Amino acid sequence: MLRPAALVATDEATDEATDESFALTEYPQIHFNDGTEDRSARWRSESGAAPPKRVVVADDTMTADSAYRLAAEGTALLWRSDFQNARQMLQALMRRIDRPRKVRRKQAEPDTTPGAAFHRHRQAQAQRAHTLSMLLIPVESDYGIPLSRAPDVRLACREAWGTPEGMASVVSLRELLGLIGAHEWRKKGVDVPALGAHIHPYYGVFAPIRSEYVKLVSQATLPAMTLAFDIGTGTGVLAAVLAKRGVARVIATETDARALACARENVSRLGLNAQIEVVEKDMFPDGRAPLIVCNPPWIPSTPSAPIERAVYDAGGKMLRAFISGLAEHLEPEGEGWLIMSDIAEHLGLRTREELLAMIDAAGLQVKSRSEARPMHPKAKDATDPLHAARSAEITALWRLVLR
Repeated sequence: MLRPAALVATDEATDEATDESFALTEYPQIHFNDGTEDRSARWRSESGAAPPKRVVVADDTMTADSAYRLAAEGTALLWRSDFQNARQMLQALMRRIDRPRKVRRKQAEPDTTPGAAFHRHRQAQAQRAHTLSMLLIPVESDYGIPLSRAPDVRLACREAWGTPEGMASVVSLRELLGLIGAHEWRKKGVDVPALGAHIHPYYGVFAPIRSEYVKLVSQATLPAMTLAFDIGTGTGVLAAVLAKRGVARVIATETDARALACARENVSRLGLNAQIEVVEKDMFPDGRAPLIVCNPPWIPSTPSAPIERAVYDAGGKMLRAFISGLAEHLEPEGEGWLIMSDIAEHLGLRTREELLAMIDAAGLQVKSRSEARPMHPKAKDATDPLHAARSAEITALWRLVLR
């Protein structure tokens, strides 16, 4: 049950709040009235969104049209009846958001340039996500869901949020379903043919489901060397590929806590602890290496949630940091492998000339370049708003050397 703010569980024996230092106010709070009294709970949002200011209690008696109208206006719906019906309500909201809109006769023709289409798409995605996030689910202090027909999500929540901290919370149903889905990915893993094994991604860590960039690293001619750096390792998949190819020592860097834990577990699962060291480091580790690999975010745009940081990076910060710092950490005859899609070029967000200018300014030159076409479904989906860019997209491995 959700409790008033004054009642925060801190004593396992009594489940009552006895320590004022462990206060709910340490975290963002959501406030609502449950029909009898005003209450508060911890607010959880992976994207860091502020808790909704307007909250109404909703149940099976609310119509989908009423729910959609409230959600579109920014009023959150705290669901207090059957969990499976909450899922059906979310699907009903999706259908209402996604149905075609009538175009006004005098409406100006939209800018059809790739960049304008991309920004419209991102704005539409953000608005859609915001509206759908208005359907909320209560979570008990042990991560149980106090609704009929609710699944047991306690393990999935512990994997994403850590050990229960003894307080009730509220989360959007859409985010909770994403958390459940991530738990399933983590449990079964993602098959990586280049490894002949599975990689198990954590919640919030980008899964290697696009195989072309892994395939490029697995097939590129490997220089004769015993040490490599993998910058921004994520799940650890590229470090593992290098180790499987015979690199004696790989130092993989990361800054995200979930990714660090994820990479270390994958390295251990694969029996590669003797070859791969995962370290908490922003970009490059100390020293130099004959091979430095990086698969930075491909699109220079602001991510709207942590999981998007693997794809979106405002201003291409990581790409610039890798290219500008490569010469300082590369051995004289070494190579830097930049693995990156060119979709930003097709979206009008970065030109090939700008990328080449970055490489030249860093005292580097392109030794060679290998390419792969994406195999994901959106590349062939003509109804996708970004189909023109996706259908032309190429992922490439740029072999960079000192000039």
